[in-house]
Amino acid sequence: MARKVFTSFHYVPDNWRANQVRNMGKIEGNSIVTSNKWEEVTNGGDSAIEKWIDNNMYGKSCVVVFVGEKTAGRKWIKHEIKKAWKDGKGLVGIHVHNLKDSDGNQAEKGRNPFEDFTVNGKSLSSIVKCYNPPYSTSTNVYSHIEDNIEDWIEEAIDIRANN
Repeated sequence: MARKVFTSFHYVPDNWRANQVRNMGKIEGNSIVTSNKWEEVTNGGDSAIEKWIDNNMYGKSCVVVFVGEKTAGRKWIKHEIKKAWKDGKGLVGIHVHNLKDSDGNQAEKGRNPFEDFTVNGKSLSSIVKCYNPPYSTSTNVYSHIEDNIEDWIEEAIDIRANN
C-alpha cells in the first residue's frame, strides 16, 4: 500500500518532474496543484502559504523533497524540511534534475537541501538520505525512482524514528 507523503519541490522549474514521480502510483498524498491553485495560495501571502503547507502535510508519514537545480535554499522548501523534522516525519530527498521537463529539457544537479540544517551538532545531510539516480537518461532515471521510491520512504521513516 502506498504511503501518504507530502512532496516538496520548487514549483515552476520542477512541477513537471515532480508530477512524473507522483503519477507513478507509488505514493499517495497531496494532490497535484494546478498553477492557478498555486497562484491563488501564493497571492494570500506567507500566512496562506504556511497554512496550505500545514494542512497538506498533516497526516503524512514522510516528506519527499524532489531536488532540482535550484531547490536548496528556497524559503518554503526550508520551511517544509524544518517542519517535517520537527513533526517527526520521515524525510528523504530525490534528485530529479535528469527527468525531462515539459519542454524535454534536463537541468543541472542541484545542491543537497539538507546541508542547510544541523541537528544536535550534526549536518542533517549526514542523517537524511538524498538519492541521486545513477543515470543521465530520463527514462532510466524514471525507472530507477519508480523501482526504489517506496523503499526510500520506508527507510526515511525508520531513520527519523531512530534520530
